[in-house]
Amino acid sequence: MRQKVYRLVVAAMMGCASFILIFFNFGVPFLSPFAEFDLSALPELIGGFVLGPVGAIEIITVKLLLKLVFQGSSSMLTGEIQNFLLSVTYVLPAVLYYRKHRTKKGAVIGLVLGSVLSIITAIITNIYLIFPAYMFLYGMDWDMIVGMFSAVNPYIKNIPTVVAFSIVPFNVISRTVTSVITFFVYKKISKPLKKIISEADNK
Repeated sequence: MRQKVYRLVVAAMMGCASFILIFFNFGVPFLSPFAEFDLSALPELIGGFVLGPVGAIEIITVKLLLKLVFQGSSSMLTGEIQNFLLSVTYVLPAVLYYRKHRTKKGAVIGLVLGSVLSIITAIITNIYLIFPAYMFLYGMDWDMIVGMFSAVNPYIKNIPTVVAFSIVPFNVISRTVTSVITFFVYKKISKPLKKIISEADNK
């Protein structure tokens, strides 16, 4: 029971860290007129590697609940739903693979697997969730959506090129940067987290 409480504490801490990192974001204008890059997935990955898949979902949930409490939703929750799906498809494959292959190679393969699945999910959620939500909320149509992207990248002419020249490269860059940082800092950050959990067995 004590260890379970300590695990929840760690999940809450990492969820808070993930939420805070949302505010340290920046756009990539030549790829997307509105998407912003942040490192909020970093605590989700590290916490997931320490706590397992359930812990990863708890961290993601805490992040999104805090976001709703302090920022609300400007997209009828579609943005939050997309965020949850992208986080889950990125973090869970990496965590599950690493739990069975606890080596550096296993971590790399897990991160690559999660990145690929997350990018596929990003394509689906943008086309069938986010863009339709923008059209409904702001009275836009597909031509207007494509026009926004064409304004920052003249090579974008239609939805397939939105996918090829915006959604895919943006998410490749995002997941690559986050995965590389996770790979190099995991050991250092995971040690104090594991120590907190282990203390439950000594009390």
